[in-house]
Amino acid sequence: MFLFNHIKFLIAFALFTASLTNAGAQTNAVFESEQQRFKAQVEQNGTALQSLLHNDLYYLHSNGLVETKADFIASVNSGKITYQEMSPVQQSLRRFGKTAVITGLVQVRGLYQGQAFDIELYYTSIYRKERGNWLLINWQSTRKPA
Repeated sequence: MFLFNHIKFLIAFALFTASLTNAGAQTNAVFESEQQRFKAQVEQNGTALQSLLHNDLYYLHSNGLVETKADFIASVNSGKITYQEMSPVQQSLRRFGKTAVITGLVQVRGLYQGQAFDIELYYTSIYRKERGNWLLINWQSTRKPA
């Protein structure tokens, strides 16, 4: 009986450990997707953005501008908005199945319609996992008060 209980415990422990490892890998995958998106924005890489953004994207900039996926990619590709730097200062993540919510603070430097900006933004980004990829479906940011 002791051996049977010991084996049940070891199996349960292995399953629990595997689920923690998978959860950690999934968390890393969401953060990696976010980092790839920031990089694609800085590099004005519309092709990469196409694969990182959900088709139903709702992108609300800190200045109140709302863009769809097509609008956002067009803005980045055209140079209407040029991101020179997007560096996360702090980030936290919560997962709910195939949905992940990142809240954080990001340092953003660039040009908007030729005007330079250098701001810190509090933001919320929502990712949805589809076909094995974490895609940004919603972004909302607010300028950090001085």
